[in-house]
Amino acid sequence: MYDKFPFVAVSSDDSLCKLGWSEIGTALRACANLSNAVVCVECYPGTILPPLLSGISTALSPDHTLLAGACYLAPTEIESRFGALLTTDPVFARMNPATIADFLDPVKVEQVRASITGPGLHLIVGTGASLIATHPDILIYADLARWEIQQRYRSGLIGNLGVDNRTENASLKYKRGYFLDWRAADRLKIELLPKIDFLLDCNRPDIPKMIRGTDFHAALHAAAHRPFRVVPFFDPGPWGGHWMETVCDLPRDKPNYAWCFDCVPEENSLLLGFGARRIEIPALDLVLMQPRALLGEFIERTFGAEFPIRFDFLDTMGGGNLSLQVHPLTAYIRAHFGMNYTQDESYYLLDAAPDACVYLGLRESINPAAMISDLRAASTSALPQFDAEKHVNKFPARKHDHFLIPAGTVHCSGRNSMVLEISATPYIFTFKLWDWARMGLDGSPRPLHLDHGFANICWDRRTAWVQKNLVNHIESLDSAPGWREERTGLHALEFIETRRHWFTGTVPHYTHGTVNVLNLVEGDEAVVESPSGAFAPFEIHYAETFIVPASVGPYTIRPCANSPQAEFATIKAFVRSGFPFEPHTDSNQLARAACIPSPQTTRLYRRFQLFAAFVACAASKMQL
Repeated sequence: MYDKFPFVAVSSDDSLCKLGWSEIGTALRACANLSNAVVCVECYPGTILPPLLSGISTALSPDHTLLAGACYLAPTEIESRFGALLTTDPVFARMNPATIADFLDPVKVEQVRASITGPGLHLIVGTGASLIATHPDILIYADLARWEIQQRYRSGLIGNLGVDNRTENASLKYKRGYFLDWRAADRLKIELLPKIDFLLDCNRPDIPKMIRGTDFHAALHAAAHRPFRVVPFFDPGPWGGHWMETVCDLPRDKPNYAWCFDCVPEENSLLLGFGARRIEIPALDLVLMQPRALLGEFIERTFGAEFPIRFDFLDTMGGGNLSLQVHPLTAYIRAHFGMNYTQDESYYLLDAAPDACVYLGLRESINPAAMISDLRAASTSALPQFDAEKHVNKFPARKHDHFLIPAGTVHCSGRNSMVLEISATPYIFTFKLWDWARMGLDGSPRPLHLDHGFANICWDRRTAWVQKNLVNHIESLDSAPGWREERTGLHALEFIETRRHWFTGTVPHYTHGTVNVLNLVEGDEAVVESPSGAFAPFEIHYAETFIVPASVGPYTIRPCANSPQAEFATIKAFVRSGFPFEPHTDSNQLARAACIPSPQTTRLYRRFQLFAAFVACAASKMQL
């Protein structure tokens, strides 16, 4: 059965995880003389402050309590400072170098600093607290997962950092969080996590949990040296289906389930097990604190502390078509949005009804001007209509088919498909061209991005080229008794390689110094093991995505004993070696702190992408 709450077992000792304010207060009082001390609680944006402040104040009885928000610039000044970077687009903005310090008024900061130098217990709480109390006696980091933050946006419980926009549309709050708040907070988090005294889990305001900083880092080290899963989350959508309801045993209280983020460490959480207790942290914390062990030297030098591979589910079983869309080319996403690589992707069919299909690439007879005209007309008409099949290829889709989608390729999954989407991680940059004249779940049309889309469509990716290069491009590689290996993609324009293993026995794998991401796409249950016993056997179930850190090295996968399944299969993704990326040097540590590749890396990657695009376009024209 699909496990919705996987965890990394760290210790059998429940007492390492403090539960509730009473236990938390006892632990804090035991670690320092609090009669004359400064306790700083740095909070990730999205933390709900009233219950946190009430709980910790009751636990510690401070003499003076201060909120970091009192030091913020006025909301109008914050808007003036960041408005141009955020843009007026309803979905997109620019990645930027903002820091939490940019939200603070230096004069107010100095005034507050002066007030915490006297006797007594001083408690300072909020996002930016550690920039005000720079040498606290106790430093606590209050953290929570981005999926939880999104739920708080939707409910109107919170707004964004430094502005009063709780009633604003949730999608606009998410945009601001994604492009501004979280980027600034992550830069501060990288500095603080190595020196925190305690990690406070604020995903459930009514059930706070806390562990020591030393136990937090020991847990991250343990996770980075064994296979593990992040906590998946599921969400409805206007095109959503019902396959995941059954296979993943989900509640029936939603109209459908369209998405599952099964391995998106920037968004997913990670559960750490201490006996029967669980600490929930952003999976991103593991990426930021253990990049070399988790990702491998090559990926860390190439991307910085950023997880470059994404696995997610797109369920249209009994639902509708996804939006017809295109992803930006590398040069475009960098010039317009400040991202250094783009969303190359693929669709792997976990399941498919007889009428399932994938829209992919353009028809041989495509007239770009006519398609643009038809899409513009559909976007402005009171009764919008667009004949997608007049312009776009429609391929039948069957279980275990694999469709490759390099950026610039028009595509979407059709109805009655269950897609495992394997892609690079800039997932927000999807330019919708046509949404089948339907409303979003909020009753309003979802935004289209025609100008962005038209600027990125590769018009020469037509039927013959697509069939040869992007549809079931499968190559046999190796075999031995009990298993065989195939390359299923991705295209030469994409930096992710995918391998499929069919097996009835034990399959040898090796990370080769780079993180592996896998999904059990056939079979009910399998076991991941270390030939040397470096980690305990790790069980996986059908459709579960799991991560094998680069540090693991050799590992094996085999069917569980007594399984009735005739043959099993995994799909594995990893970053191709040999890409002409330039390693980071000491002078490039700022790029790591910003979670983006260095400028030197970007230039080389862009040159490679432009060269690869030239080669691919030339090849496609030869096919035509």
